[in-house]
Amino acid sequence: QVQLVESGGGLVQAGGSLRLSCAASGRTFTSYAMGWFRQAPGKEREFVAAISRFAITTIYADSVKGRSTITRDNTKSTVYLQMDTLKPEDTAVYYCAQQGRPGPVRVEDRDYLYWGQGTQVTVSS
Repeated sequence: QVQLVESGGGLVQAGGSLRLSCAASGRTFTSYAMGWFRQAPGKEREFVAAISRFAITTIYADSVKGRSTITRDNTKSTVYLQMDTLKPEDTAVYYCAQQGRPGPVRVEDRDYLYWGQGTQVTVSS
């Protein structure tokens, strides 16, 4: 049984930083790319960042590029999202996800099979 458990969300002022974590279990962690997505109230879920199996490739949405860093620690089966210079428009529920199949890292949510429960990030102005 695959489980993804996020942590690290919270309330932060604009310009601040947060580090999200996602601990995975149930499958061989190094076999799959990992991603972060977010969903703001009234909006569709959107891609934030993704990282390949051994962190060779990282991809970011334009909206967070330069302000966020995705990393993974394969010894801990954990993926992280460091978010800096946060803006009110970053307010959303952030979800960790694991791709369904081994292979290149992808940005479409349909390529991700397992999802965490989400962690709320609120950025005040």
